Amino acid sequence: MSRVHDMGGRFGDGPVRPDAPNAPVFATEWHARALAVTLACGALGQWNIDTSRHAREKLSPIDYTRFSYYEIWLAALADLLVHKCVLSEDDLAGQGSDAPHPLAEKRLTADAVAGVLAKGGPADREGGPEPLFVEGQAVRTRHPGGNRRVSGGHTRLPTYATGATGRILRLHGTHVLPDSAAHGLGEAPEPLYAVVFPAGELWSHPENPEDEVVLDMWQSYLELV
Repeated sequence: MSRVHDMGGRFGDGPVRPDAPNAPVFATEWHARALAVTLACGALGQWNIDTSRHAREKLSPIDYTRFSYYEIWLAALADLLVHKCVLSEDDLAGQGSDAPHPLAEKRLTADAVAGVLAKGGPADREGGPEPLFVEGQAVRTRHPGGNRRVSGGHTRLPTYATGATGRILRLHGTHVLPDSAAHGLGEAPEPLYAVVFPAGELWSHPENPEDEVVLDMWQSYLELV
């Protein structure tokens, strides 16, 4: 099942226009607040980064295309808070209870922010299956793509890269599989590879067919050529 967010390399959406080199990090003050509240809610430990990405992908196509970047973040966050029973719709409308929240002790305090951000959330893991591919080996991404565990579920294999042939650039180690973690099915760690693809393998009419694109691919996304 494809979703509107999976638009990489799609025709008709216009050119990518990068910000000016001296552009501010946040265009408006509320953008910074949107990022802050998203990180603060994530610190409550009720979901992981893959769950939050999938929440954005599940927004209705009408909303996804009309919302700005941080509007998408806030809409998905509101959905997650209700879905995970952290807040109710009444709470979001300002009509909820004033009683202490069960997760209050997990709140991210201002003095802890720098340390939490510096620590990050590493996704590399020990164990998992043995690597099947080596540097320089030719591989092909599976086709069709999509999440093989959950119909219409989250995956990091973009549609434009399905069925494309590339070569292994390097092994990153073993990392949490987003296709599983996003849906509460466990981390299911797998080897993760940097794979180099010629632009001509990814798009029908690339401006420079010999340009190369490096994509990170989990082992279950790949097969030998």
